[in-house]
Amino acid sequence: MDPTYLHTHGLPGRSPGAPVRAGIPEHGRIPKYYAVKAQVAELLDELGEGGLLPTERELAARFEVARETVRQALRELLLEGRLRRQGRGTVVAGPKLEQPLSLASYTEGVRRQGRRPGRSLVGLDRLACPAALAPDLGVEPLAPVWHLERVLLADDERVGLESTYMAVERAPRLDADFEPDSSFYGYLRERLGIGFGDADERLETVLATPREALLIGTPPALPMLLIHRVSRDTGGRPLERVRSLYRGDRFSFTAHLRGEG
Repeated sequence: MDPTYLHTHGLPGRSPGAPVRAGIPEHGRIPKYYAVKAQVAELLDELGEGGLLPTERELAARFEVARETVRQALRELLLEGRLRRQGRGTVVAGPKLEQPLSLASYTEGVRRQGRRPGRSLVGLDRLACPAALAPDLGVEPLAPVWHLERVLLADDERVGLESTYMAVERAPRLDADFEPDSSFYGYLRERLGIGFGDADERLETVLATPREALLIGTPPALPMLLIHRVSRDTGGRPLERVRSLYRGDRFSFTAHLRGEG
């Protein structure tokens, strides 16, 4: 492996938002795995989406490094979403899904990118509202609330997990009238005439619990993007509380910011 590779070639496929100096520290010493990562990234551009990556043994021989060095490089590319596991092999992943931070539904966001959205029902339960949740839903503690939990899909690939709480009084027939694989926001808007006014959101990175990782079909060590949302209708009345967990290797989030002046 030529240790000067990054100095002479840079990191392949660098975007305008990529780290400066291709990730090379100021002291100039490049970790061997990172140099391998750069060369594998160049190979991914050649293979194209869906292309099958050579085995670890083949890559180690090609770059004249230990298999553990290759494994570390591939681990980072998997976490970044450049690669994905398919059967017993590893293939080049497609671009990440860009989800806007807005009151648009997940369904609308995925469709805008030419992907087919879907949801798989985990459960729809009626329960007594916990005291800590009551203010977000505008109800008294122990009032009946719905808990709707669904796996998020994009072209049948599991990409997230969505957990929604809403007062039963806002949607009394949710368990009878709502199709679990359809847009919840579309149901509220079209069937119940409820419009979304505004919402508060908080975004953070987390690791999935063992249960969440099993439902989404990912390793527990895969970083996740977690959004907490509390929504209100057009009259300012509390409407829902949502916990949405997205795969960090398959999603990025966008927002349009505007100055005050």
